[in-house]
Amino acid sequence: MKNEKFTFIKSDKKLIKIYFDEITIIKGLGNYVEILTSENKKYTYYKSLKDLIENLPDEFMRVHNSYIVNLTNIDILEDNHIILKNVKIAVGKSYKECLNSSLNKFML
Repeated sequence: MKNEKFTFIKSDKKLIKIYFDEITIIKGLGNYVEILTSENKKYTYYKSLKDLIENLPDEFMRVHNSYIVNLTNIDILEDNHIILKNVKIAVGKSYKECLNSSLNKFML
């Protein structure tokens, strides 16, 4: 999956094509995840965050026990929060240092 530009997920008894660059936030809901896209669409998918992060491209990072974000879609990073498409997400203490080093690669 790491080199692909899209994936298919099964949601609501349908197979749906999602492009990785459109995914902004993946929220953990126990054994399910909720995938939010830049077009404000939500998909519920049967998979845990732990299993999902292993199959996502490198621009995705876990920033909290309940959230994976697409680093390319981050608008603002302030204190311990990320803002993506007007959604504010807390950054977990154990993920902050790794997030900062990953974002430093994008800085001028």
